Amino acid sequence: MSYTLTEIVARFGGHIEGDASTVVSQVATLEKAAIRQIAFLSNSKYRKQLESTHASAVIVAKSDAAATSLPRIVCSNPYSYFAKLSAFLNPLPLSKPGIHASAVIGEGAKISPDVQIGEFVSIGDGVSIGSGSVIMAGCSVGTNTTIGVNTRLYPRVVVYHDCIVGNNVIIHSGAVIGADGFGIAMEEGAWLKIPQIGRAIIGNDVEIGANTTIDRGALDDTVIEDGVKLDNQIQVAHNVRIGAHTAIAGCVGIAGSATIGRYCRIGGSAGILGHLSIADEVEISAFTLIGKSIREKGVYSGIYPFSEKDSWLKNAVHLRHLDDMAARIKQLEKELESLKGRD
Repeated sequence: MSYTLTEIVARFGGHIEGDASTVVSQVATLEKAAIRQIAFLSNSKYRKQLESTHASAVIVAKSDAAATSLPRIVCSNPYSYFAKLSAFLNPLPLSKPGIHASAVIGEGAKISPDVQIGEFVSIGDGVSIGSGSVIMAGCSVGTNTTIGVNTRLYPRVVVYHDCIVGNNVIIHSGAVIGADGFGIAMEEGAWLKIPQIGRAIIGNDVEIGANTTIDRGALDDTVIEDGVKLDNQIQVAHNVRIGAHTAIAGCVGIAGSATIGRYCRIGGSAGILGHLSIADEVEISAFTLIGKSIREKGVYSGIYPFSEKDSWLKNAVHLRHLDDMAARIKQLEKELESLKGRD
């Protein structure tokens, strides 16, 4: 489908400068865009690319509107405008209602007539699946689990028993929802397994990346609130709670019973220790280890910068002696103050 800038602005807002009848059919970057594609500029440091782009039109902020003569949509947030337009031009494939002959459906399962269930899917007893949802090939949905409306499970997603998955949720391949948390107790030299009897509850409008794991609670539930966006290969341990509209990048590890606030942003490979609380609107830089609770919003970083190997090794040796060096400096300060007192 193709749309004029007039039709796009009528749907998403903003205003047009230049030829409003310009037609576009796809989005692209400024560098790679071609005829009938629309690009966007969200960072002024890339303004130079406006001069060489082959896009038919661009999306820009008011501050960049005069930087090009191309037909343009001027708006307050070009990046979010691009996101909405891209979703409009690239909708998810329409579902094909029906249950594949190879699927296994448990007793008492309540499946809306317009649900699509693919090849070799296993649906447990008492499962409920809402209207418009898609359960793709090889998925397994455990006993008494509830899946809301317009939710999409990509191939080989596993949702364990008694879990709740909300509306408009996207779960990518290989994700596991509701596996046992890491609960063990030592007795007489051997580990005893602690039954994990809570649930995993996923809110509405959540997206969960490929091979991400969300453990069920040990006693209480693990909860992912509405609008949370999780990247690939994230580990969410038992009894964690992630607040609404928080976004977490790949390979983050969150230990048990941590509570993360609303509208947080957590960079890739960050680690969050267990039983901590993180306030709303906290941003954590990639590779940062959070070892204590964060009570106030802000940006937090704990990244040790890389350097040439031999230099890094020397500095690492010094790090081991920081406590001793601090004590010696404190003693020297005392001696210096004593000498000053004699003057």
